[in-house]
Amino acid sequence: MATTQLEKQQDGTIKITITLPADKIKTTQDAVIDDLAKQTNIAGFRKGKAPKEMAAGKLDSEQVREDVLKRLLPQAYIEAVQEYKLNPIMNPKMHVEKIEDGKDWIFYALTCEMPEIEPGDYKNNVKKVSAKSKIIIPGKEEENKKPTVEEIMKAILTGVKTQIPQVLSEQEADRLLSQLLNDIKRLGLSLDQYLASTNRKPEDLRAEYLKRAQDDIKLEFVLQKIAEIEKITVDENEIEEAIQKAKNPAEKENLTANKYVLAGILRQQKTLDFLMNL
Repeated sequence: MATTQLEKQQDGTIKITITLPADKIKTTQDAVIDDLAKQTNIAGFRKGKAPKEMAAGKLDSEQVREDVLKRLLPQAYIEAVQEYKLNPIMNPKMHVEKIEDGKDWIFYALTCEMPEIEPGDYKNNVKKVSAKSKIIIPGKEEENKKPTVEEIMKAILTGVKTQIPQVLSEQEADRLLSQLLNDIKRLGLSLDQYLASTNRKPEDLRAEYLKRAQDDIKLEFVLQKIAEIEKITVDENEIEEAIQKAKNPAEKENLTANKYVLAGILRQQKTLDFLMNL
């Protein structure tokens, strides 16, 4: 059985150190080798009928190790989450600390729970932005516009008090950067060419997207909190209506399979609409 150690860092990141015992690793390795050997072709033998020792010699040691980890590590993490009564909001980032043949294997997982969110005086902050659009200046009526979504979001974030765990910000920054790299690739550019054209260094780009990730996460969390405070909900009819508006069968199927995600998006939009109309 794996042993674990919990450490809660100041920014809300949770570090779980997992030690897989050598005897459990050996038992699992034997089982993995047995399974893989049955799928290995050895000249002169029918598939899976070669002596185990002969088949084992043909196996990729990295594949054996990977299969052992797939069998042991996720279960050990799940058991740790249950033992410490955690409610993670992200998939863990796994790191290898020590892997040596014949010895315990040590890893650590980084994850986090939902941080505390203090939304501040969001109504008054939004109303200050909205009030500017209601002032009519003779001869400049065309400037009397409703505040934009961006202005409302900026007003909401003004009074928020929270600390976003670094591990969560980094995960979101990785996702955003991956999207950017795909967009750059579609344009036929390399990352170096893109950086040169925008006069930025890799570390500048990383810092920029980390800040963007933190703001995006903070906004998402504060909108959730405001929705709770204002009792903004989404019912089944609203979800079905959104699904029926899908552009094509593939999109409709995707929305149907991800109703929970869709409900979250609809609730966020309703919360923004509520704030826009304050």
